[in-house]
Amino acid sequence: MLLEASVCYLINKYKPFSMIYFIADAHLGSRLVENPREHEMRLVRWLDRVKADAEAIYMLGDMFDFWFEYKTVVPRGYVRFLGKMAELVDSGIEIHFFTGNHDIWTFGYLENEVGLIVHRKQEVIEIKGKKFFLAHGDGLFTEEKGFQFIRSIFHNPTCQKLFQLLPPRIGQNFGYAWSKSNREKILHLDNKYEGEENESLVKYAKQYSENHEVDYMVFGHRHIELDLELKNKTRVVILGDFIDIFSYGVFDGENFYLEIDQAD
Repeated sequence: MLLEASVCYLINKYKPFSMIYFIADAHLGSRLVENPREHEMRLVRWLDRVKADAEAIYMLGDMFDFWFEYKTVVPRGYVRFLGKMAELVDSGIEIHFFTGNHDIWTFGYLENEVGLIVHRKQEVIEIKGKKFFLAHGDGLFTEEKGFQFIRSIFHNPTCQKLFQLLPPRIGQNFGYAWSKSNREKILHLDNKYEGEENESLVKYAKQYSENHEVDYMVFGHRHIELDLELKNKTRVVILGDFIDIFSYGVFDGENFYLEIDQAD
């Protein structure tokens, strides 16, 4: 097994042509999905396809609809997805996992057991000579005080420890019920691009790029596809999602583009 893993690592490391993939908002486990197993398998099949030329995969939040780890218990399900990610990591492909507002609560399992590189806040990362600002996107530019209050509770270490005192069954049921209610509210809205002057992540990108040199600012969270070049040439990309749109981003070292997964 060690020899096999080493060979896979070397093959991947010296691929003549390696791509960088970006994906967000799969919301695995959502109670609004009619066939959760098929939803998970579609994501697994996507990982199987991109592993042929992937150098790295960046997951920009809310890959799980609700993820909360207890000290000795992790959420039930996702075995095929977790296993496939572990397989790709073992073969030498980096998988970067940015926490979103639905899967904040990872406390070591994804890093230590699966091998993911976990990011708990926005990061600027140089990829193939280009500067990428990467974030899920929640809380970056909003005037809604209620949302900010709830977000502060979710991120508060004391509140997280208190939640861990709940029996896992109660905690998980509460989390999925909250997530379902939150998603239903969003689905009632007209979830479309609000225009350059009103879209919150675009406003944030404009403000940020005035004082920082970045080539790309890539987000999840909004469940819309967007590829917009600002006046200063910074590209703002919102990835869409992998629950309704099934979209993802690709960077080949020179060009960034959005693709739609074609179900097989």
